[in-house]
Amino acid sequence: MLKNIPACLSPDLVHVLMSMGHGDEIVIADGNFPGDSNNDLVVRADGLGVPELLSAILTLLPLDRYSDWQAGLMETVAGDPTPEIWQTYEEILAAAEGKVEITKFERFAFYEQAKKAFAVVLTSETALYGNIILKKGVVTP
Repeated sequence: MLKNIPACLSPDLVHVLMSMGHGDEIVIADGNFPGDSNNDLVVRADGLGVPELLSAILTLLPLDRYSDWQAGLMETVAGDPTPEIWQTYEEILAAAEGKVEITKFERFAFYEQAKKAFAVVLTSETALYGNIILKKGVVTP
């Protein structure tokens, strides 16, 4: 164990976060996301929901203020309601980083973005459209 590292962050996930560079992206995916078919680097976070993991990751990971967006969501398919969990994500992002620009990707565009991401973290989140992409920024003095 280390001090100040949230207990839900596995050593593998901390290694991934530390290996990422400015502008790299990480997908925190719900339990339905096809992670292994969309990225070669998949970290399992079984038993965890996205909100808990998102909060923990944001204690370590700065978001990219030089980008047009800092977080990305998968657009809902026509007729599906806006997921309630998105409000939770907005609150977590705002608490950690202040104002954050959130973009939305059409479903298949989201998959393409995931293929280019540094890694995908697969959770046990059951909320539909519970996936979120974070774009890593820089640590400032």
